[in-house]
Amino acid sequence: MFYEFAIIGTTASGKSDLAIKVARELDGVILSLDSLCLYKEINIASAKPSSDELALVKHFGIDIASPNDEFCVGDFIAEYKRALAYAKNLDIPLIITGGSGFYLKAMLNGLAPKTKPIKIDISDDEIWNLAVKIDSEFCSKFSKNDKFRLHKWYQIYTQTDSIPSKWLKENTSKPIIENLPIFELIWDKVELIERIKIRTKKMLQSGLINEAEYLFKSYDSSLKPLNSIGLKECKEYLDSQIDIDELKNLIIIHTTQLAKRQRTFNKGFDSIKIDAKNLNPNQFISQIKELNPIN
Repeated sequence: MFYEFAIIGTTASGKSDLAIKVARELDGVILSLDSLCLYKEINIASAKPSSDELALVKHFGIDIASPNDEFCVGDFIAEYKRALAYAKNLDIPLIITGGSGFYLKAMLNGLAPKTKPIKIDISDDEIWNLAVKIDSEFCSKFSKNDKFRLHKWYQIYTQTDSIPSKWLKENTSKPIIENLPIFELIWDKVELIERIKIRTKKMLQSGLINEAEYLFKSYDSSLKPLNSIGLKECKEYLDSQIDIDELKNLIIIHTTQLAKRQRTFNKGFDSIKIDAKNLNPNQFISQIKELNPIN
């Protein structure tokens, strides 16, 4: 029967493995919530499910764009709608899983209209001081060091001549998904770091450097996907800026920092916390069935 739910967590938390186990048990399909897995040819760096795993369960959101393609949240929503239609047509569960919480948040909160990029001629401090004066709601939610959101705020302010927080409330579309059960895999920080170390070692043994070398020869190295964790460090190694030990350590450090940011971001979701270390997949599946009555 059709129902949908999400499995989230930090990088290296085991989301994909769990989603595949659950999908096989429930005869469901998976929508990958990962901003890197959607690119063809980025396989090892993205920790993409293997070809054998992809053959076990139908996936959406994987290998749907080239590294030089523009891809935005609107494109992801279109992919979600394809996955949703497929699952509903076959009357089977849809499992949304991955680490790109931004995509999930956009679907749960609604999509804001696009604004054009602009050249910013004032400092970040000046933008923040302006926000403090006119948009206390924004300042209560975000840090002055959040450059992306700060610049986005100023972009909206200059193009709409409105208070950005108020403008977003008035112009954001209705949520794409409502009442979505969200399960979050939680690891102890020390244990998660060990998992990151193990995964980094496996990625290097599986040919991460060769994959990176191919990608940098085939595409412009300034492309956003090619500056993701794993690839950007390999670029430094290939350019003889760091040695193999530094390469490994930098990937571990940057991945750990990413996990910290993801933990913070995921606090914004109303999720059901799951002790990942002591997780029993069968009990988890039973829990899902209880939270998702058959329609």
